[in-house]
Amino acid sequence: MFNNRPFLFQQDGAPAHTAKVNQQWLRNNIPDFISKEEWPPSSPDLNPMDFSLWSILETNACATSHKSIKSLRTSLSREWAKSRRKSCVPLSSPSPSG
Repeated sequence: MFNNRPFLFQQDGAPAHTAKVNQQWLRNNIPDFISKEEWPPSSPDLNPMDFSLWSILETNACATSHKSIKSLRTSLSREWAKSRRKSCVPLSSPSPSG
């Protein structure tokens, strides 16, 4: 998986992710499983793509108000298509060492 490169998989606190059945499945099937009790708090330092990308999408897609959910979805999809390469690649690159 991932060309034998190390990776970290982290879930958020969505109800489906914290459900006992899912936590137990992960405990049984994922070697380095971290239970929800050990999850770090939501932090821009730990989730740069989540915080940065949502900020970019929200700023661009919500520059004008929307009269419907459909309009908002269309705008978000358009902004996602425009910004994903430009924004995701730099965010997923290793950060410079201090």
